[in-house]
Amino acid sequence: MLKAQKGTQVKVHYRGSLQDGTEFDNSYGRGEPIGFQVGAGQMIRGFDNAIVGMSVGEKKTITLTKDEAYGDIVEDAHTEIQRTAFPEHIALTEGLPVPLATPEGKSLMGRISQLNETSVTVDLNHPLAGQDLQFDIELVEIEDSATDTESNENA
Repeated sequence: MLKAQKGTQVKVHYRGSLQDGTEFDNSYGRGEPIGFQVGAGQMIRGFDNAIVGMSVGEKKTITLTKDEAYGDIVEDAHTEIQRTAFPEHIALTEGLPVPLATPEGKSLMGRISQLNETSVTVDLNHPLAGQDLQFDIELVEIEDSATDTESNENA
């Protein structure tokens, strides 16, 4: 039986919740599993590691510590941006997600944490930083690279 391993392309359904049971994400609700390459760093470390060794149809529930998920809250992970940098038509409010880019051009998402008349403070921590997380995972597909390679050669 084929099992997921590092380098394998997979599709999984999952339900993510906080320790108090509050759901923060659910692929079942979107009606589509998420696809990724195991071990390629596309998923949080603990989730990625949990897929290794699973077979299609297998389900499991895992609990990840904050270190296996989004890490600790970094108190100084904030940036201050002048209000004039935002388009006038955007209603700036605390908690509003704000897409940003680093000087190197890397995209990141922040949340407005404080407003004053001239500037906006943006929290750069992931919204789930500092929290232990629980995931119910179902492996729904493993791409069999040997079969795909043979199919491509016969085409």
